[in-house]
Amino acid sequence: MREKLLEILCRRSFRYDPREGFLLSSGRRSDVYIDVKKTVLSYEGIVPTGRTLFERIRDEDVDGIGGLTLGADPLAYSAALISNLEGRPLDVFVVRKEPKKHGTQRWIEGSLKEGSRVVVVDDVVTTGASTIKAIERAREAGFVVEKALVLVDREEGGRENIERYCRFESIFTKKELIEVYKKRGTQP
Repeated sequence: MREKLLEILCRRSFRYDPREGFLLSSGRRSDVYIDVKKTVLSYEGIVPTGRTLFERIRDEDVDGIGGLTLGADPLAYSAALISNLEGRPLDVFVVRKEPKKHGTQRWIEGSLKEGSRVVVVDDVVTTGASTIKAIERAREAGFVVEKALVLVDREEGGRENIERYCRFESIFTKKELIEVYKKRGTQP
């Protein structure tokens, strides 16, 4: 399933331009742009994404999966759906970018309780700032963060930054995506 997801990710979500590059959310420029949502939100990508993520946490002693909206949302939903189908159900939590302005004014949505063991997911990690924000908010809510699981590690320091907070694991790396791109020879 991982190889199928890699192929879909490269075809739908990966762009390479060593001359002009792309502006990233971190403010940096890069020769690579990876828009994971184009894969995860597609009919052909959602199941392989969920299965691949779930396989990486199947044996973890966790109650839930989630992260910072919007990047983490489809990852968490797809993995939780597969977990339910596999008889190992996980709840989803969503970390808001800012607290709710009314009612409980919470940062986190979902039904997990204090003490829940969770995996924080993210789509692409560059510096790790978004993932770290989700880890911090999850801890503030009383969750025990077992690890951070990301779909793509851009290999630009995010791993090292996140490992100061918890275990880190990525499904793919920027290097892998570039290798597949070069084997294919052209953009889709």
